[in-house]
Amino acid sequence: MEPLSHRGLPRLSWIDTLYSNFSYGAEDYDAEGHEEQKGPPEGSETMPYIDESPTMSPQLSARSQGGGESISPTPPEGLAPGVEAGKGLEMRKLVLSGFLASEEIYINQLEALLLPMKPLKATATTSQPVLTIQQIETIFYKIQDIYEIHKEFYDNLCPKVQQWDSQVTMGHLFQKLASQLGVYKAFVDNYKVALETAEKCSQSNNQFQKISEELKVKGPKDSKDSHTSVTMEALLYKPIDRVTRSTLVLHDLLKHTPVDHPDYPLLQDALRISQNFLSSINEDIDPRRTAVTTPKGETRQLVKDGFLVEMSESSRKLRHVFLFTDVLLCAKLKKTSAGKHQQYDCKWYIPLADLVFPSPEESEASPQVHPFPDHELEDMKMKISALKSEIQKEKANKGQSRAIERLKKKMFENEFLLLLNSPTIPFRIHNRNGKSYLFLLSSDYERSEWREAIQKLQKKDLQAFVLSSVELQVLTGSCFKLRTVHNIPVTSNKDDDESPGLYGFLHVIVHSAKGFKQSANLYCTLEVDSFGYFVSKAKTRVFRDTTEPKWDEEFEIELEGSQSLRILCYEKCYDKTKVNKDNNEIVDKIMGKGQIQLDPQTVETKNWHTDVIEMNGIKVEFSMKFTSRDMSLKRTPSKKQTGVFGVKISVVTKRERSKVPYIVRQCIEEVEKRGIEEVGIYRISGVATDIQALKAVFDANNKDILLMLSDMDINAIAGTLKLYFRELPEPLLTDRLYPAFMEGIALSDPAAKENCMMHLLRSLPDPNLITFLFLLEHLKRVAEKEPINKMSLHNLATVFGPTLLRPSEVESKTHLTSAADIWSHDVMAQVQVLLYYLQHPPISFAELKRNTLYFSTDV
Repeated sequence: MEPLSHRGLPRLSWIDTLYSNFSYGAEDYDAEGHEEQKGPPEGSETMPYIDESPTMSPQLSARSQGGGESISPTPPEGLAPGVEAGKGLEMRKLVLSGFLASEEIYINQLEALLLPMKPLKATATTSQPVLTIQQIETIFYKIQDIYEIHKEFYDNLCPKVQQWDSQVTMGHLFQKLASQLGVYKAFVDNYKVALETAEKCSQSNNQFQKISEELKVKGPKDSKDSHTSVTMEALLYKPIDRVTRSTLVLHDLLKHTPVDHPDYPLLQDALRISQNFLSSINEDIDPRRTAVTTPKGETRQLVKDGFLVEMSESSRKLRHVFLFTDVLLCAKLKKTSAGKHQQYDCKWYIPLADLVFPSPEESEASPQVHPFPDHELEDMKMKISALKSEIQKEKANKGQSRAIERLKKKMFENEFLLLLNSPTIPFRIHNRNGKSYLFLLSSDYERSEWREAIQKLQKKDLQAFVLSSVELQVLTGSCFKLRTVHNIPVTSNKDDDESPGLYGFLHVIVHSAKGFKQSANLYCTLEVDSFGYFVSKAKTRVFRDTTEPKWDEEFEIELEGSQSLRILCYEKCYDKTKVNKDNNEIVDKIMGKGQIQLDPQTVETKNWHTDVIEMNGIKVEFSMKFTSRDMSLKRTPSKKQTGVFGVKISVVTKRERSKVPYIVRQCIEEVEKRGIEEVGIYRISGVATDIQALKAVFDANNKDILLMLSDMDINAIAGTLKLYFRELPEPLLTDRLYPAFMEGIALSDPAAKENCMMHLLRSLPDPNLITFLFLLEHLKRVAEKEPINKMSLHNLATVFGPTLLRPSEVESKTHLTSAADIWSHDVMAQVQVLLYYLQHPPISFAELKRNTLYFSTDV
């Protein structure tokens, strides 16, 4: 679009009177000028946060309130001891002062935009209207409402900052501001039409053209000049810019607000609302995303970008993929010498007019993706965890920065390998005139996002084209400036003060969903991130033929440094002909998807936290609470002699006159009968209410156990078995032997390890040993079906290891302190212990008892 500001036409005399009340203005007052913005374009989903107050000129003052003092963005001096709780609250005032100064400018800009509206409306009813009422309402849509919202916010915040003390509260003001973002949504939806209308009116009407070129904006009080000329186009962009600025300020305020301050939860809520709003804004409204024009002469804009793993020449390569309005471009960052500007190298591109997604049949004919061996992925995780621990120790001991950098480099290398080799979900795209390309993604969520973004653009009238080498160079060159995702998603790239994520168990209840236009068979899946990629952890039952499914199902999800929870809603497909063999798990249609941050302050409470996640007009209601790993290690000693849960295994087998508890035998039998080919068996959580019902039936020794088992969802039966082992008063492999298992698995010499690990089994009480061997053989049979159920020995060891082998409470207190450390060291070793026995040739109870070893039977 041609800027409105470059047309010099004479001003009509009546327009001059519009600005008679303005005094004259400051140069370069605009603290929010686009040139001063740092980082990627705002409004993108991966918006960067900055730990600084918004850029501003030092002379900016707050809007005068009855002659009140101006607010300086420089730090307050001479604070009396105890007036403010340290640097955090000083920073809080600085952030607020800066924001207040920029808020004054913003209100002045909105006033300038509104000023011509009344005269224009007055002429609309005359015989010579400048614009029609409809045109005026389109161009100035919601500006008056936005002005009133910010004027009220400013008037309430200003005295609080001017009469500052350490106890001042203003979180409710930001929360109210965030709650009114619906007005901004309406403005944003109309923004493009407003610009187009202003452009057309400007071309057809000289009077309006002159108005739109030079709107006079008041400068801040006490500045040298007091007005500046700005185009209407620039001012109409200000509300879009403002939400991003407010979100950045909320982030900074939270950083410098103590967790126990009454403002903290209010600011947190405001930030959540603002972030959700920003991620929902249509990305193509930002004019600064322009790269070059398309063959049709339209503006080409960046819509989405991110790092994806591409299968190229039978090896995995990390690529940065850029989706523009008419083309998909796959690039890699060139290696450059220090100090040189980084650049992208284009690997290939496909015009969207030529891009097609292969059909399930075509995908099936393509070469299959071979997943990376699980044990190698586990080794990488163990190395990463050990390196994290070493870095923390070096920092605690104030070690040399060179040593820390060396460790960080090693950690990055391992994290990069994990990121490269862990994704398994294929995302195939095809150029109708040539090659096909294959990306591997870690989650159905990402695949759906990319597919939807491409298909949305393909609904427009697109033309095929070939880029000349110069055009391709220009487009690739623009990628560095336009990209919104800057860093490879590994923890090495995170700041030290960023959350390490949560370790423990997340309890989630998926209640219900609304907003479906027609009846369907509906279910939800839950995903959480782990080591930089997402894993599916739970799945609700299918609610048949409904527009309002009510699942009310509870799941327990293990977290490994997780920071996000995703909920995906699917329509179940029962048509066998539509099965996509290429996709290892899901063939059903995604109806909606959403993601929330697992904020420790919100989640780490004993109470359930209920929330609603919105996805494509669908609303899913869910609740969650979190139990940290160190809390979950606590086992309550039980004096209970009845039932089976929480009762010593020796007591149960003696009472039943059995070698293996009845509950273990029945659950395993049922899983082998109808669950051994179930994708994710033992990994996908069962519904908590079903598991509790089964627990009650087994505890009561109800005669209907077998009937109930045959009707119950297989994941609930698998979950009941896991719960039984978790609730034993001590783990199956015992507290006493735990330190020896940890030492045995760490032995390097294979013969010494074999002797030690077999001796430890022999040292177990007979009921524990027989039950363990029974479970071991079952898990091996499950792993034999890995091509179908996707559960390898390594996956099963990861699920069961920490359940069968846990440190006693005393051990965990003396061993390691933080939850992250417990995961890093103990859990990895627990997995390795079980994996050792799973990979071992069959172990016979009689054989074990017959053999004797060369060292003492004392452990």
